[in-house]
Amino acid sequence: MTDYLPLPGTPVEELDTPCIVVDLDAAESNIAKLQAAANEMGVDVRPHSKTNKSPYWVRKQLAAGAIGVCCAKVGEAEVMVEAGVPEVMIPNQVIGKRKIARLIALARSASMIVAVEDSGNVDDLSEASSAAGTELGVIVEINVGMDRCGVDGDGAVDLAKQIDAAPGLRFDGLMGYEGHTVAERDYETRKIKAEKAMAILTGAADQIRAEGIEVKLVSAAGTGTYNITGQVDGVTELQCGSYIFMDGDYLEVFNDFEPALSVMATVISRQQEDVAVADFGLKSISVDRGIAEVISPANAEIMAHSEEHTKIALKDAGSKALKVGDKVSVRPKHGDTTINLHEYYFGVRNGKLEQAIPIPGRGKFR
Repeated sequence: MTDYLPLPGTPVEELDTPCIVVDLDAAESNIAKLQAAANEMGVDVRPHSKTNKSPYWVRKQLAAGAIGVCCAKVGEAEVMVEAGVPEVMIPNQVIGKRKIARLIALARSASMIVAVEDSGNVDDLSEASSAAGTELGVIVEINVGMDRCGVDGDGAVDLAKQIDAAPGLRFDGLMGYEGHTVAERDYETRKIKAEKAMAILTGAADQIRAEGIEVKLVSAAGTGTYNITGQVDGVTELQCGSYIFMDGDYLEVFNDFEPALSVMATVISRQQEDVAVADFGLKSISVDRGIAEVISPANAEIMAHSEEHTKIALKDAGSKALKVGDKVSVRPKHGDTTINLHEYYFGVRNGKLEQAIPIPGRGKFR
């Protein structure tokens, strides 16, 4: 199948829809801003590519000073290693012989780090890595209050000892994701909860060091806590991802970074005076965190989605002037899951397409 991509220089309003439009100036500014903040706080940046899913953006993050990248799944990591990314962390558990074999294959081409929380998984990783003659970096995931994955401090000590003694493995440190705090709307509440979570993480690191084992990495943070977690003594790096584009959900938390991503659609029906129907729906925008905000035109609001259609309420004379063929722009509540539905970003600068950017990490959930 041929992708009929527009040429550079195409005016944004002439792009075929539905499509993801990225303001390149805003996204590049966000990359620079997080890196500058991390430099000032004295921590590294290892951005999470589960948001952008594209080596294009990861290369920009590395050029700005990131030390590597995080990938949620082995499939995402394969995309990044194939693109030449030199260091990849999977801050997630890789379970099962097939997935571990793929992980070990990547370790022949890049420095790979993976999270664990289970002794049996450590044995499996060690067996595969030592058999292949590779060295795999391993971090222990700590449950810092999200109650999803991870062990407590005592469990971390036991795992660190096991990893440290395991052939084919290198104990690198710890991670903990304070995901239960990142979207707290009130800054003081967010700060208190994040600092409590980081006390659990750094406390576990201290327990391991007391056993004579070096803890090089203490990895944490989401976009909503970058400037809190980054100032906690003992945290070494930030795993933020959403900051690059900012979605509607995070914009309700703070405005530290610029909104850079929107979904553009075309009006295909105007049979009612106060309703327009556009050519996007649940196949091109996610709703897991709520309904998107209409950016343009002003005074319009999404009424309902179906698979390929969206009904939009038009609330004033300006929005009611929409005609068939006109464009509508919306900001999704959750960027990560919306991006996963698309094959390309359309990177725009000064109102014109600069580049159609592939998203090869989309759909890589294995």
